[in-house]
Amino acid sequence: MTTALITGASSGLGAEFATQLAARGADLVLVARDRAALDARAAELRERHGVTVEVLAADLLDPDARDAVAERVADRQHPIEVLVNNAGFGLPLAFERNPIDDEVRHLALHVEVPMRLSHAALPGMLERGHGRIINVASVAGFMPRSTYGAVKGWQISFSRWANHRYAPQGVTVTAVCPGYTHTNFHERLGLPPGEEGVAGPMWLDASQVVREGLRDAARGKAVSVPSLRYKVLVGLASMLPDALVIPLGTRGR
Repeated sequence: MTTALITGASSGLGAEFATQLAARGADLVLVARDRAALDARAAELRERHGVTVEVLAADLLDPDARDAVAERVADRQHPIEVLVNNAGFGLPLAFERNPIDDEVRHLALHVEVPMRLSHAALPGMLERGHGRIINVASVAGFMPRSTYGAVKGWQISFSRWANHRYAPQGVTVTAVCPGYTHTNFHERLGLPPGEEGVAGPMWLDASQVVREGLRDAARGKAVSVPSLRYKVLVGLASMLPDALVIPLGTRGR
């Protein structure tokens, strides 16, 4: 029986990953800070899909809590077959005005945490000869966009390298790179629905992002960019000068 561990699983894309993986029969380990939200989500998934759901309430920026999650990921007796590194948050684009401690936390959650959890997962996966790691990145990783684009760029680059390195041994690593997606991510930045400054056609549904991401991961792709319109945008961003690309990345904040 496949078991998937998902960080940031209480809402947004993390919750959608949990729903779709449970619908496919996977047992789950849900990780987030909000225990009440995790317990409610776990009860719903158990009842609806008949799967086993563990709950790990953990602040991944706390070293002890993060290490406890890494230990669960590395547990050979209860193996994790699918690791979804989804936890994250955004900051305003004005780097010079953001508290530097917030920027350091942002860097740690998007880079150090998935790096540590991937490092914990790989030995067991390689030993078994199969496994999947999914890093939830962003199209922002393909264009300069303050430190958010930088950390997502790291996730994409690492996933490309790791997939090339480990896929021949049965372990795939995929960076799922959505564009603007209907979740609570932007609301947490203080942007109420309809005030993000992004045209309606550019918005994706979380269910589409996760469905395409899981499909591409199953196919062993290193990078998944859900929807044709964002595939085109990413292709254009790779060819256009920064003077044109950077203004595109300033929308939505």
